[in-house]
Amino acid sequence: MTADAPPGFADGKDPEALRTIGEVAKALGIRQHVLRYWEEQFPMLSPLKRGGGRRYYRVGDVKMVETIDRLVHREGYTLKGAKMALQGGAAKAAPTAAAPQPQATATPVATNFAYRARLIALRTTLVNALHEA
Repeated sequence: MTADAPPGFADGKDPEALRTIGEVAKALGIRQHVLRYWEEQFPMLSPLKRGGGRRYYRVGDVKMVETIDRLVHREGYTLKGAKMALQGGAAKAAPTAAAPQPQATATPVATNFAYRARLIALRTTLVNALHEA
């Protein structure tokens, strides 16, 4: 693979080939509904849409998804903070050890985990309620 090839893709396709939402989801470990939601939240993420609304991700789209994933899931940004970082150009490349982390737009990771745990508990409660009904 070349340097431009999306990492995680060992499908034998040309590195510049378009990828379906299923291929991107599988390669990056992100569920398809999350990718669709991110399209709504991040205007800069806009894969090609062909007949029937089928999505095709270009190399740049895949890199954008990777950046959003890194900001939200590894660096603890909220979606709003990640969007602000992307619009400001602060998230173009992966941060280096010497690069300062933006503090104004990031939610502390511990707080993020607390919110996530609460959401999982609420989801479990809702699922149980649906199964009892």
